[in-house]
Amino acid sequence: MNFRLVFRLAGKTLLVEAASMLLPLAVALLYREDPAPFFFGIGITAGVGFLLSLLRSDTRFHAREGFFSAGLIWLLVGLFGAIPFYICGHFDSYVDCFFECISGFTTTGSSILRAVEGLPKGILFWRSFTHWLGGMGILVLTIALLPSLGARTLHVMKAESPGPIISKLVPKASQSSKILYTIYFGLTVIMVLCLLLADMPLYDALVNSFATAGTGGFSVLNISIGGYGSPACEIIIGVFMILFSVNFALYFLILNGKVRQALKSDELRFFLLVVAVSVLLISFNINSMYPDYLTSLRHAFFQVSTIISTTGFSSVDFDLWPEFSRTLLVLLMLFGACAGSTGGGVKSCRVLLLLKCVRREIQQILHPRSVSVVKLDGRVVDEKVLHTVMVFLGTYMLIAFSAMLVVALDNFSFGTTFTAVVACIGNIGPGLEQVGPMGNFADFSPLSKIVLSMCMIIGRLEVFPILVLFSKSAWQRV
Repeated sequence: MNFRLVFRLAGKTLLVEAASMLLPLAVALLYREDPAPFFFGIGITAGVGFLLSLLRSDTRFHAREGFFSAGLIWLLVGLFGAIPFYICGHFDSYVDCFFECISGFTTTGSSILRAVEGLPKGILFWRSFTHWLGGMGILVLTIALLPSLGARTLHVMKAESPGPIISKLVPKASQSSKILYTIYFGLTVIMVLCLLLADMPLYDALVNSFATAGTGGFSVLNISIGGYGSPACEIIIGVFMILFSVNFALYFLILNGKVRQALKSDELRFFLLVVAVSVLLISFNINSMYPDYLTSLRHAFFQVSTIISTTGFSSVDFDLWPEFSRTLLVLLMLFGACAGSTGGGVKSCRVLLLLKCVRREIQQILHPRSVSVVKLDGRVVDEKVLHTVMVFLGTYMLIAFSAMLVVALDNFSFGTTFTAVVACIGNIGPGLEQVGPMGNFADFSPLSKIVLSMCMIIGRLEVFPILVLFSKSAWQRV
């Protein structure tokens, strides 16, 4: 293990995190709030980052270092990013601050705050900005800004990028990172402008766009997006939640004039089909609860978008909906967004591959001598990739069930415990009952909050980078 290079990369990432705190610092100064939380946060984070970045190392950087770096650095950005929350004095403990910060960076959106409208605007801005930083990946941002490491940074992108199949958009990983963040930034700006046209205040438009772009879901209103009472804003946010749930490689194809190739994506078609069917089913199921069908259709579209994209906003308290709609939303929590997007969950690509494998297995039972392959986008999927998908799904469920056992020690209902873990490991945000859209995670024990925080990181990094940290061989020098 090349520990020096790992810690050097960690140091450079902490420097990027410290620089990112300058923006909420400016917001705090603009609104004449106490800047101390950000002065301390910037000073401590930059100091540690600077010391680590001074480490000299060779450029021997393999897959093991990439996965180890991803797991370690996400823990560090959570620990140091929580400093402003702790200094501001609105959180009960550092565990709560860590939970909130990890929830932000992993774009989960689960919160321990019972009310947010009384918090300083600078703190709320940092809280939502962590979504934007974590959405595309703070390590991907580091690679884009600091390509001078001289290492094979593709290993880092593989460890942090969601999905079973990872590829560079262009030959250099740093250039791929810049392209991804350019698309990401462009879509965010367009969304801010759309919300401004819908008469949303500039500050709110920014923080809600950060949360939507990262598919995170932190809101500056206690009752989330429903607090604006604006159908136009709900539709805009709902549409952009879907847009940010799509594989960003498809946007790259569209920008290069390959629109037809992008629209032929099997995962995209499958994802949009699931969204459309879910919206129609739920809108019919809740139609009696609203004055007209268009209203029920709007709420169904918004909640399906927010759950399947794993954003976590809410326009209504969907925990009050009929059991059919609530169950369907829980299934969508497990489903997740597209691979290569800012969304969480298992990813629709893996679900599609699982269904294709099931179909192949049935065909082989019926026709034992037949030879069939699994194809995606017209290309044969390697058996190693299919094996990795199955191992991922099995490990994902095993970790989720283990976390449920620990969280169950708090003696909440099964619905609360189950959906709390699913919401955290799927990076979704709200669950049902006590952790529903109008609830929070404040009453969980410190142990449960730590376990749920780890679930968020495991879900964001898709299991294996965190497991590598607990592997004995990963700590051995080669």
